[in-house]
Amino acid sequence: MTTADLLDIPGKKEEMIKLEKIMQEPDFWSDQDNATAVSRTFEALKDDVNAWETLTRNVQELLALDDEVSKNPDEEIAHEIEQQALELETEFSRREFYILFSGLHDMGNAIVSFHAGSGGTEAQDWAEMLVRMITRYAEKKGWHVMLLDESKGNEAGIKSATFRIVGPYAYGHLRSEHGTHRLVRISPFDAEKMRHTSFALIEVIPELDTQEIKIDDKDLRIDTFMSGGKGGQSVNTTYSAVRIVHIPTGISVQCQNERSQLQNKETALKILAGKLQKVQEEKEAAERLQLRGEFKSPEWGSQIRSYVLHPYHMVKDLRTKFESTDTEGILNGNIDSFVEAYLRWSIE
Repeated sequence: MTTADLLDIPGKKEEMIKLEKIMQEPDFWSDQDNATAVSRTFEALKDDVNAWETLTRNVQELLALDDEVSKNPDEEIAHEIEQQALELETEFSRREFYILFSGLHDMGNAIVSFHAGSGGTEAQDWAEMLVRMITRYAEKKGWHVMLLDESKGNEAGIKSATFRIVGPYAYGHLRSEHGTHRLVRISPFDAEKMRHTSFALIEVIPELDTQEIKIDDKDLRIDTFMSGGKGGQSVNTTYSAVRIVHIPTGISVQCQNERSQLQNKETALKILAGKLQKVQEEKEAAERLQLRGEFKSPEWGSQIRSYVLHPYHMVKDLRTKFESTDTEGILNGNIDSFVEAYLRWSIE
């Protein structure tokens, strides 16, 4: 596969045309959150396409000039060509990172869910720390973060939470975080100041249109219940929250933070579509690993990263072996180095 194939500039141009049509619709700004997300995605695609086309054009012009100088030597122009080549090489290296996004859904939005492991308050606090890490990372990228569902812990932290993260390459970046995260620290909830080990699961799935994966209505059980989330008086006093169970797989999803039952149902179906797609992809990956004798069980069995805050400071990714002692920075959302290490490891 060539660099041009990985960049897929024609595909990005097609996506821009689709987004332009959406942005020209009369009621486009009636949904502020969605309109902002679409606009940001369009601008990011436009910047990306323009940058690569400019880079390609500059390289072609420089090669033509170099060919001309090779026929009619000029030391001064040759030196200028060398300087421009170094500048173009630097620009290419800066943008090379995006070539690593070769997955089918990498350019799109992500649905990210957090689940505390066993361990009560300690695990629930760890799950909330991971929410903070991922949402801060998203904010640094300029992505739009929307809470879809949340279950608070009894004393602190969260039992679970689901977010929609909208922005260019959101899924491509965040799929590195899918799996179990392990924390070792002196617990702030332990009067004896003992060291504790906690686990929390992050699920990252692509946001899909429900048309992208066929779901038979007969396979669904849909329940409604009273929302306990934010959103105003009408949200909290009507049966607007929706839970959908996919009967063949037992997968259950719910959404309660939209203002209407219909919106919650549409969002829940998108989450379900993404989960079913992820299950299919993991099944295919497991079959490939089994053939190579490298099978690892998914979900809670797939511990991906360890965060040690005592007796030393270290974050280590168990897949890529990449590690860092900057635990504070990482927990504040500075995880680009881990994301890049994962993307490079995943295409080896």
